[in-house]
Amino acid sequence: MAITGRTALIAALGALLVGFLLPGWTGLLAVELPLLFAILYDLGRAAPVRKLLFTRSGDTSVRLGESAQVHLTITNPSGRRLRADLRDAWPPSVWAPGTEFSASRHRLVVPAGERRRLTTRLHPTRRGDHQAARVTVRSYGPLGLAARQGSHSVPWTVRVLPPFTSRKHLPARLSRLRELDGRTSVLTRGEGTEFDSLREYIPGDDTRSIDWRATARQSTVAVRTWRPERDRRILTVLDTGRTSAGRVGDVPRLDAAMDAALLLAALAARAGDRFDLLAYDRRVRTTVRGRTAHDLLPSLVTAMAPLEPALIESDARGMASAILRNAPQHSLVVLLTGLDPSPVEEGLLPVLPLLTQRHTVVVASVADPRIEEMAASRGTLDSVYQAAAAARTQSERLHTAARLRRHGVTVVDATPAELAPALADTYLALKAAGRL
Repeated sequence: MAITGRTALIAALGALLVGFLLPGWTGLLAVELPLLFAILYDLGRAAPVRKLLFTRSGDTSVRLGESAQVHLTITNPSGRRLRADLRDAWPPSVWAPGTEFSASRHRLVVPAGERRRLTTRLHPTRRGDHQAARVTVRSYGPLGLAARQGSHSVPWTVRVLPPFTSRKHLPARLSRLRELDGRTSVLTRGEGTEFDSLREYIPGDDTRSIDWRATARQSTVAVRTWRPERDRRILTVLDTGRTSAGRVGDVPRLDAAMDAALLLAALAARAGDRFDLLAYDRRVRTTVRGRTAHDLLPSLVTAMAPLEPALIESDARGMASAILRNAPQHSLVVLLTGLDPSPVEEGLLPVLPLLTQRHTVVVASVADPRIEEMAASRGTLDSVYQAAAAARTQSERLHTAARLRRHGVTVVDATPAELAPALADTYLALKAAGRL
């Protein structure tokens, strides 16, 4: 049961009337008893809330930054007209800032035996699975003095997928891939490339590419053309430990790492390579293996969506074991983790020989652009101290990266906006050099 503001106003006016004109119990009963009977009448005429039937439909997934529509159908099986306010409750992270109240409230009228459909528009601000909370209905009587109120559980889940903002870098990298792949006039000869076809010699071609046996069988000089090897294996590992929970700008490091992994996956699929994903901290959080080029990106974003950083130190030895189990053959292993000195020196460096002796290893890390800004700041005493702290942080990261390179690891250290294209460029460079 709920009392409306109209009832409170009438009661206040009645109290003034009693106080000034009819003081005493007689006046109080004369004014408030009719109001009480009116409230009871209103409650009796209000449509029952518990008998209402609810069903949901609409979007079940949406990319972060886009909007989703979830429909709620209300059926009124009673013989009374439903005049109601309805609140469709969801977690706070599904609303655009400042719109939670207006977007979740609805006013509706449902005649007896009919149904109505409401639409709730969601604007998620966080990745992951968002589940609907309870639907609360306040059913008013014809006088608007009192209302019946009740809640219903109407489950629905909207999965918010990674936004893949780095897709804008894909056309430029595909153009470079086509050059490497021999689909343009630029055909290369290098270690680890595969024979593609024969063509007539053109002045300026590398004489080492001349096929003398084919030349002997025809009247013109024939040269071999080459293309980078295909069907290589790529295993991308997302470190979901505590270092991935740190926020750089407006996003967690884990989200920036996911974006880089998606661009690399799209590029590898176009190149004909096999791309697998492993998320690990102290146990395997998710895996994506053996997907075709058509199914790869949908499978990746679906698997990444519910991932959240675990506030624990990652187990580097367990991660290395999981990598070796998932990549028994020579592969390109891309480890998206932090370059903090302590976790790398105590955890990653001791197990690197297990990986580098079998695989080509790339370590990619998200750098904080704020550190660069602090290192360049001057003018005040506080800014000088900030610059000194930032310079020390940069020096430690450079030292850690140098130690990794001495173990044969390729290191990519870039800001969130530059990490995805930098990692894609590293992949293309390794492919061109025949190191995959």
